Amino acid sequence: MEAANQKKEKSEVLLVIPAYNEAGNIERVVDELIADYPQFDYVVVTDGPTDGTDRICAYRGYNTVNLPQNMGLTLCFHNGMQYAARMEYKYAVQFDGDGQHRPEYIAAMKRKADEGYDIVMGSRFIGLENQMSPLRGLGSTLIRLAIRFKTGAKVTDPTCGLRMYNRKMIRLFAERTDLAPEPDTIARLIRSGAKVAEVPVRVAEREMGESYLNMKSAVRYMRRMLKSILFGK
Repeated sequence: MEAANQKKEKSEVLLVIPAYNEAGNIERVVDELIADYPQFDYVVVTDGPTDGTDRICAYRGYNTVNLPQNMGLTLCFHNGMQYAARMEYKYAVQFDGDGQHRPEYIAAMKRKADEGYDIVMGSRFIGLENQMSPLRGLGSTLIRLAIRFKTGAKVTDPTCGLRMYNRKMIRLFAERTDLAPEPDTIARLIRSGAKVAEVPVRVAEREMGESYLNMKSAVRYMRRMLKSILFGK
């Protein structure tokens, strides 16, 4: 799918913003980027929304890739990375459309990536107090320990979705549809030789809409990630 309203001059950094039903959040997220962080480019990948998120993006003239139906996060992100690869961005950032990810940390992530890292992840645990609920904190800890056991790498916050990928990783995600933007993929990439670093971040609370992660789905997610990390290829 081709993106609408492509900018003529581009940044080295592209924010890939998957958006399903984010009608209550997407304007606030994108307008802040446009007004306060013009040094970064963005593309909103609308994933067959049912709440008019795609219509809002079109009306506001946002840079978008519109998927005709809901394809899920993995294929939504895959399409965003295809756009990043096609446009030859140096870095792509996995950036939520709900307002929880904060753009003020992207410059620090880029500085770290410029040191030669393939993936730079945000961490809510480096130099900051615990920002998680007990359940999510437990899940993150178990996933962190599984990654350490399987790869030997120390990743303090594997469930933080704010991640920056270099050009090599962009091409990989663009070419393959089996790589989800999830902790088990991070573990697979580390085992394949990817160099990973972290920078301290804070995340904001969702203001509008509901997260798909309730207690039941969070437990199911944790079990799936642990099984994939420990027993997957």
